[in-house]
Amino acid sequence: MSKLLVQGYEVVIGFETHTQLSTLSKIFSRASVAFGAEPNTQACAVDLALPGTLPVMNRGAVERAIEFGLAVNAHVAERSIFARKNYFYPDLPKGYQISQFEIPVVQGGEVSFYLGDEKRAVRLVRAHLEEDAGKSLHEDFIGQSGIDLNRAGTPLLEIVTEPDIRSSEEAVAYAKELHKIVTWIGICDGNMQEGSFRCDANVSVRKPGAALGTRREIKNLNSFKFMQQAIDFELRWQIEQIEDGHKIVQATVLFDPDTGETRAMRTKEDSADYRYFPDPDLPPLVIGRDWVERVKGEMTELPRVMAARFVADYGLPEYDATTLTQSKAMAAYFEASAKACGQPKLASNWIMGEVSRRLNAADIGIEQTPVSAAQLAALIGRISDNTISNNAARQVFDALWTEGGEVDALIEAKGLKQMSDSGELEKIIDEVLAANPKNVAEYRAGNAKALNGLVGPIMKASKGKANPGQVHALLLKKLS
Repeated sequence: MSKLLVQGYEVVIGFETHTQLSTLSKIFSRASVAFGAEPNTQACAVDLALPGTLPVMNRGAVERAIEFGLAVNAHVAERSIFARKNYFYPDLPKGYQISQFEIPVVQGGEVSFYLGDEKRAVRLVRAHLEEDAGKSLHEDFIGQSGIDLNRAGTPLLEIVTEPDIRSSEEAVAYAKELHKIVTWIGICDGNMQEGSFRCDANVSVRKPGAALGTRREIKNLNSFKFMQQAIDFELRWQIEQIEDGHKIVQATVLFDPDTGETRAMRTKEDSADYRYFPDPDLPPLVIGRDWVERVKGEMTELPRVMAARFVADYGLPEYDATTLTQSKAMAAYFEASAKACGQPKLASNWIMGEVSRRLNAADIGIEQTPVSAAQLAALIGRISDNTISNNAARQVFDALWTEGGEVDALIEAKGLKQMSDSGELEKIIDEVLAANPKNVAEYRAGNAKALNGLVGPIMKASKGKANPGQVHALLLKKLS
């Protein structure tokens, strides 16, 4: 969002993210959580809160919460409590939601990321386990609504930040990093369209140094694009309201992507309105240190740990290492390329540059790239040994992307090999010097820029096959 739109106001944003855990069954029952089933076919007696049913904790959900706590350097509580969050809504069959309130399972932690070239960090307040509600279905064409309870009881980890975020761009960068973490460690599939990763943004503005402003919560943001649009609109709306002399009323709002506007859904409740109290059907959740250590030992290498290893083992800048660990697939692609070509920085430059540009243009992930890590490594090898120039390498890469093939065969077929015969190159240079006496005189008179007027004709005469470094060295030798 432009500075003009928030001039004189500080933006304050906090996030609550509902992450659906990747268990096969629900958090307190053995009913399936598979997506796309016919309505009300995956809701058992426990999910429906029929009399006499009791919840039983899903061990897999707890282990995934432990994994997240470890991934963000948080404290995993040895003892946490489940509570009943009381409110009435048609898709909440019990009349309350089982959640955690006073003592959550994950406490504190931090998510760090880059916003452009600047490193940022957002502090986490907590991450707590809870069950999802059902879903209201509205059939406007027949004027009826229905309730699908398939999602009721689906395990969620709600991740809550401090109000540390100061722009819509930073909000999106945080959400993308959090999405990367939960999908990397495998606790969530991250499918935003199916509701597996749902973000709520608490947005407010204030004059610098003033107390926090009244927040409005934008619910269920299910794409990064809409997330930024929704926050930007909400910020403009709040500032306009304040400038016109109105007070902001705490509320829950929804974003309409068709209009690009937020609209109030209901006034926002505070925690006291939910009348939290400990759930009498669930004992405290006790997590021993041996359990935490076992989970830690079974976890995959974390992105921040891998990035630190890339810095230590491959000599990459921290920015490169962080960018290359945005996904497991990209990290694996880099490591395979770097090991094969022995030029990790060159591999990093190509992946962050040409490879990423092509992936973005084609709107595909690196898993789908037509240029394999081995092919990229072979191409980098031919740049390193001066077989081809950087310009020629881009031509070879284009051919690999569109046609496939082998690097050496493409270099040969397209006649891109750099001139390696110094005698032939010296002959071309002598001819260019003889044809351009003015540039030679100007250079010898002290005009260093006159050298550039000689390089172009040499490269043209060699049909682009001359090694620029070799050309420069021979020119200096002959002109000195």
